[in-house]
Amino acid sequence: MNERTIEVKTESAFQGQIGVATVDITPPVGIYARNWGAAKHDVADSIHRRLTLNALVMYAAGAAQPLIFLDADLGWWRSLLTFNRFQARLLEELEIDVSALIFGLSHTHASPPLTDPDPDLPASESLAEYLETVYQASLVAVRDAIKNVGKAVLDWKTGHCQLASMRDLPDPAPRTERILCGWNPSEPADDTLVVGRISDGEGNLKAVIVNYACHPTTLAWENTAISPDFPGAMRDTIRETLGVPALFMQGASGELSPRYQYVGDTEVADRHGRQLAYATLATLEDMEPAMTCLEFEGVMESGAPLAVWRHEQVEPSSVLKALEVKVELPLKDWPSAEELERLRQECPDRALEERLRRRRNIRRGIGDGTTLELPIWVWRMGDTILVGSRTEAYSILQRELRKRFPERTIVCLNLINGTTGYLAPAELYDLDLYQVWQTPFERGGLEILIEGMADAIGQIIAE
Repeated sequence: MNERTIEVKTESAFQGQIGVATVDITPPVGIYARNWGAAKHDVADSIHRRLTLNALVMYAAGAAQPLIFLDADLGWWRSLLTFNRFQARLLEELEIDVSALIFGLSHTHASPPLTDPDPDLPASESLAEYLETVYQASLVAVRDAIKNVGKAVLDWKTGHCQLASMRDLPDPAPRTERILCGWNPSEPADDTLVVGRISDGEGNLKAVIVNYACHPTTLAWENTAISPDFPGAMRDTIRETLGVPALFMQGASGELSPRYQYVGDTEVADRHGRQLAYATLATLEDMEPAMTCLEFEGVMESGAPLAVWRHEQVEPSSVLKALEVKVELPLKDWPSAEELERLRQECPDRALEERLRRRRNIRRGIGDGTTLELPIWVWRMGDTILVGSRTEAYSILQRELRKRFPERTIVCLNLINGTTGYLAPAELYDLDLYQVWQTPFERGGLEILIEGMADAIGQIIAE
């Protein structure tokens, strides 16, 4: 008689030297912080919650150089040129390869912009000072994390959170075909939450990682405070509950945001943050103890035949690899940066002028070519794969990659190592949709990126 085999899917873990550190990067009141075309203010007049920059460093056994992930409560890079200079300084100072550094943004829309001084912006000189503050804080956080390095395990669990909603809403007004940027109650959203747990050799919790796809756009044009939006209350709630820092990895959230948003009430952002924190805490409680899994032990005959499962020790993988590859994406035939600047200067409408400023900044960063070589970063941590780009991809990207690699935990990231623009599915390019007319990328870019990421994942697994 054949004996049946019981197969249990377990989420992978990495074992190595890991360190975490947090630095405060809250700017002063009075700094330029206008991120909304509809905003009537230019500078921040208060602080809602502190902004933080967090560093995660990981070493494989015997490795001299770490992989470094930085997570900052900041919005987006106004120009790739600005980030490229920032990145070059970090790589030189830290003496690491470009594949080994990921600088991620939470994407709050209530922080100072990451930009070079602009004489057309009020308090512009403070932006240059703040950018230098962020750079110095990055070095401090990395060096502190290296000091905190110790033997640890990073394992993962997939859960769910209902904070995110689908935000492409057909305009209900008659005789219009445009798509509004706001909650669409008729369409479901990707609610996948991937939680990372860092534990030391004795099983003590050291830090939490939250990978979730949702735009931090709770606070909008009426808000005049510096705020991390919902990631702030998420971090603080986890720290208050567990006594450890929480890092945030923004997922593929191109069409995802809270259903109730665009407010000036910071308590709404805090409520959203607590919702994400509670979902994270519930996911953590559903995890087995570090370095263990449940194994079927046998049957205990009682009033019923009882299947007995016990925790067994497992040896996590020590594989840690990084890869940077490029895919070529087609670009739209936009006007030159000089022409966009001329149009901006002539524009009397404050909201439209802000759109032209953003388009000009993007054009300056990507150049005047017909295609762009877009970098993809792929890390392998045990059998977990972290993959991301500097775009704002729709969530189909992470859903498709998880479908293609069901045996892996896939951590997907938007807005890492610079900012370029949205990537929406090809069929949406026929619609009057913000993500389509904002992006410099032509139809088909998202599909190219998905294939490029799938190929890169296959490559790093094969190695």
